[in-house]
Amino acid sequence: MPPLSLATRRAFIGGAGAIAAASLSPAEAAATRQYSRRTIDLVGRSLVIDMLAPIFMGDTPDLYDKALTPAKLEAFKASGVTAFHNSVGFNGPDSYADVLTFLSAWSGFIGRNSDSFLLVDQAADIDRAKAQGKIAVIHGVQNADHFRTVDDVKAFYDLGQRASQLTYNRQNLLGSGSTERIDGGVTDYGAQIIQKMNEVGMLIDVSHSGDRTTLDAIELSKGPIAVTHSNCRALNDHPRLKTDEAIRKLAAKGGVMGITAVRNFVSAKEPTTVEHIIDHIDHVAKLVGFEHVGVGSDSDLYGYDKLPDAVVKEMRSHYKASYAFRDKLDTDGYDHPRRIYDLTEAMIRRGYSDANIQAVLGGNFRRLLGQVWKAPT
Repeated sequence: MPPLSLATRRAFIGGAGAIAAASLSPAEAAATRQYSRRTIDLVGRSLVIDMLAPIFMGDTPDLYDKALTPAKLEAFKASGVTAFHNSVGFNGPDSYADVLTFLSAWSGFIGRNSDSFLLVDQAADIDRAKAQGKIAVIHGVQNADHFRTVDDVKAFYDLGQRASQLTYNRQNLLGSGSTERIDGGVTDYGAQIIQKMNEVGMLIDVSHSGDRTTLDAIELSKGPIAVTHSNCRALNDHPRLKTDEAIRKLAAKGGVMGITAVRNFVSAKEPTTVEHIIDHIDHVAKLVGFEHVGVGSDSDLYGYDKLPDAVVKEMRSHYKASYAFRDKLDTDGYDHPRRIYDLTEAMIRRGYSDANIQAVLGGNFRRLLGQVWKAPT
C-alpha cells in the first residue's frame, strides 16, 4: 500500500464504497480449487503469519465496519492465515496524526469485532488466536515519518504498534529508501531510533530501505530485524529487492525475510506464477537456511487487480519508473483468499518437509516476534 494521507485515501475511494464489492466471494474463489489432504492438514495445524497483509486494502476508517461483510469474514476464516501484519505507509507532515488515526481506528474495529479478531500485543497472542479460532492482527506502519522524536517510539509502542519500517522508498530523516538515487545509509537520527526500537521491543523492518540503509540497520540493531516483504535481487534485478549480502547479514543476526507476491517483485518475465514465488523461498533457504524465510504477501486477501481502476491508477502514480509495474500486480494463482493453500501445495511439489513448510508459513516469524517484542513498561 502506498504512503498516502488519510485525506488522499478518502478522495480516491470516494463513492466507490467498500472494495469488497468488487471482489469475488470466498465461495467463488475457493470453488474451483481443491487441495491435497497434506496441504489442508499442514495449514490447519500451522501458525500461519503473513507479515504484510493489510486487512482491507484501500478502505478508510469510516468504511472498516462496512467492509466486514459476512462474505469477507468468511474469507478471513477460510484463508488459513492466523495473523495478519496490517501495515500501510504514511509520509509527510501529517504522518503523526495519520498514524494515530490509523492505529486508533483499527483498535476500535478489533474491539467491536472481538468475537472474530484479536489485537496482538505479545507473540503469545498469536498462539491464543490460533487456539480460539480468531484472526490475529499486528499493528504496523510502513515508514517512520511519524516518529517526530525518539520518545515517540515508546509512545506508539504503548498504543499497540509492534513493527515499523525505517523508510519507505524515499529519503527520510532516518535513512534512504530503495528508489532514491543515492543511498547515504542510516542517519544519526536513524541510529537513535533503532536504539530506541531495540529498547522498547518494536520490530525493525527494512523492506523498502535502500541497500546501504538496510545493511546499516542490520549492523546497528542489537538484535534481529526483519524484511517483512521483499524478494531476492539475485533472481530479479529490481531496486526494491534484497541482495544476497543483505540476506546473509540479516540471517546472521537471526532475522527473517518474508517473500512477497507483488508481480514485478516476483519476476520480470511472463508468465509469473506461484512457482516463481517458491523460487525466492528456495533461494533464501539455500543461501541461509529455511529458518530465515517466511511469508509477506503485500496485499489484502483479494489482491490489487480486483481494486477499482481509479484506485490502482492512484497507487501507481506514487512510484518511480524503476518499479517497473506491468498490466497486472498480482501473481497468478496467488490472488484469492485461500492463496496460502496454493503456496503450501507448491512447497510440497518442491519436496519440502512438513517441518520446513511450517517454518516458512509462520514458525520463523513466530520465533522472531517472540524474541523481539517486549511488554510495555
